[in-house]
Amino acid sequence: MSSLRTASPRLRNYFKENYIPQICEALLCGLLVTCPEDPLRYLERMIMAIIENGLESLHWDMCIDPLMKQNVRILSETCLEQLFGLDDQLTTPELMIKACTFYTGHLVKTYFRTWKEITMPHINVEDTLAEKMEKAIIYCDSKLKKFLFHQWYSYTKNQKAKFQGAILRIQKIFQDHRQRNFIAKWRDIVRIRNKIREEELILKHESELKNWKKRLKMKTSEEFSKSMEFDISQLPENAVLQIFSYLGLRDVIICGQVNHSWMVMIQITKLWNAINFSTVKNTVTDKYVVSTLQKWRLNVLCLNFRGCLLRPKTLKYVSHCRNLQELNVSDCSTLTDEAMRHISEGCHGVLYLNLSNTSITNKTMRLLPKHFHNLQNLSLAYCRKFTDKGLQYLNLGNGCHKLIYLDLSGCTQVCLLVFSFQQQATSSGAQAASSSHVILMLCTVRSTLFRGNKRITDACFKFIDKNYPNINHIYMVDCKGLTDGSLKSLSPLKQLTVLNLANCVRIGDVGLRQFLDGPSSIRIRELNLSNCMQLGDASIVKLSERCRNLNYLSLRNCEQLTDQGIEYIVNIFSLVSLDLSGTVISNEGLIMLSRHKKLKELSLSECYKITDLGIQAFCKNSVLLEHLDVSYCLQLSDDIIKTIAIYCVSLTSLSIAGCPQITDLAIEMLSAKCRYLHILDISGCIRLTDQILDDLKVGCKQLRILKMQYCRHISMEAAHKMSSVVQHQEYSCSDPPSWFGYDGGGNPLNVQYTKPFKGVPEEKPKNKQT
Repeated sequence: MSSLRTASPRLRNYFKENYIPQICEALLCGLLVTCPEDPLRYLERMIMAIIENGLESLHWDMCIDPLMKQNVRILSETCLEQLFGLDDQLTTPELMIKACTFYTGHLVKTYFRTWKEITMPHINVEDTLAEKMEKAIIYCDSKLKKFLFHQWYSYTKNQKAKFQGAILRIQKIFQDHRQRNFIAKWRDIVRIRNKIREEELILKHESELKNWKKRLKMKTSEEFSKSMEFDISQLPENAVLQIFSYLGLRDVIICGQVNHSWMVMIQITKLWNAINFSTVKNTVTDKYVVSTLQKWRLNVLCLNFRGCLLRPKTLKYVSHCRNLQELNVSDCSTLTDEAMRHISEGCHGVLYLNLSNTSITNKTMRLLPKHFHNLQNLSLAYCRKFTDKGLQYLNLGNGCHKLIYLDLSGCTQVCLLVFSFQQQATSSGAQAASSSHVILMLCTVRSTLFRGNKRITDACFKFIDKNYPNINHIYMVDCKGLTDGSLKSLSPLKQLTVLNLANCVRIGDVGLRQFLDGPSSIRIRELNLSNCMQLGDASIVKLSERCRNLNYLSLRNCEQLTDQGIEYIVNIFSLVSLDLSGTVISNEGLIMLSRHKKLKELSLSECYKITDLGIQAFCKNSVLLEHLDVSYCLQLSDDIIKTIAIYCVSLTSLSIAGCPQITDLAIEMLSAKCRYLHILDISGCIRLTDQILDDLKVGCKQLRILKMQYCRHISMEAAHKMSSVVQHQEYSCSDPPSWFGYDGGGNPLNVQYTKPFKGVPEEKPKNKQT
């Protein structure tokens, strides 16, 4: 052990209390100085002497002979205390080295100072002070100059920056002013060019109108006699087939009675691939139907018996048409389960089957999966006599597993969760855990339609994304039980392209935004939100951000929609059809909508805030417009027809019903320019006379549908002559009903009336021709 500095306190105390260092020091000193011949005997004798004298009188040189002692200065009580590490406050070698170093340095400093005082000459204190003062003044001046220079530099830098900013602002103002001048001049030039263009169009329109009037006056009956006679039987079979395909069954039968060659022409087998008995449902007899089916049973592919009151025995002959693919027996009140049994046994290849509004029961539903294995489209709308069990039959046997379209509109007896499929399907069908569930998982339905079923709720759509991920068409019309929760369930459908939620009045902004946040909004192309009156501008903002492929949008009667929402509709560049009927849109909204320039169809019915100014602004920028509905807008006059005739020459459908200020001059301009017009509705235009019918005959050669109810000044004779020109015509000379908002003279009514909703029977006209 070389040192006890790191030993335990107990051991250190033991050494101190028993004088161990002092004893060792005394013994060692004695040995070193006297050098005895027998050290052990010497130590034994010295120890006995220490015991006799006691430890209190112990000294380091007591073991040395007095003659041999030397006068040595004691630096410490014992040197071994330092050796054993027991000297807490005594001098150590390190301290001795520091003390010597300090002492030597002090001596050097003292001698150097003395030498400096002797060798260096004596300096005057005042001169030294003056020199120091001079240096201090110079230093102070330099500091002051430096401070002033920094202040000046900062000031000049700020001034330079301000000067540069002022120059930039002046340059910007100059550039802005220059750009404003350029834009103003450009606007003036464009305005002048547009004005010249409009004047040219108006002059061209007026010249064409004059020429058209001249041609109209020069038209005589001799022109008809100059037409070249031509035998249609000489045409190729495909051309004859194309011509006769535009005729109905009644017209084809009449053509066959002209002569023998025409009789031969109507015997073309392809002409009888599709037979439509619904057009002659009031005159056709059971005998003729039976003979026709027997004659063309191998060629018939499509049969339409809609609304035909035929005997059940007659309908059984449909089973002879082995190649039948489409069958429509909707509204046939005589159709029975027995007749359907015969039809299903003979026609196994049916793809389309319409049983709407018939009295079929679960018996017929049981026959469908047994015989119609390839059925793809099935309509059971308003069939009230089948039950939930009947729908479960669709999975019996091989089942209707190719079904992609199912229409259950008006089937209010169906109280089932059609889409909430939580059961597992087996190879032979699906086992229902409860009678309150319809299991159609094996039917790959891609399109479904429900109309007016109040029992359809949000729970029906809870698992639709898992069970029907490929569904692309959903029609939930007039389902009052649907809320925002159903839209949240529809949002994961990635293949959804058509969504119809008309009259679902509980749908709001929250639900629509949740639907648009999902992947379905990317592919959606048709969206019908008619009568969803809780929707506002917030939904339109989200719609414009997400629906980049939207083509058709209906916001009819969305009363909370304003002109601000219309501004965001302009950003949907793919939009081609828009219905804003019954909204509060004004002229400002139409002016903003005119920036779209790609709309082909626009409905503004019952938009009471729009005037001629808004319609004119929209039509000037919408040269692609094909369909326009401005019915029941009482403020509109002939000016809009003039604008439509000049700019919208491609118009095919126009509705100005309920516009009492329209006159014959407007229809004359329309007939002269809009030669592609197919559909025209002028009901309630009380100022129109017989002259417009002559104009339409000459100008609108392609007119097919003409509605002119409540036109008091159009005579019965003129309407009867016009009925031979168009395919469909509606006419009455009675006064307009009260909900038109004006009387027979065009004067507005003080009492506000509401137009009846669709499906509510309106006042029937006195005379009607079709």
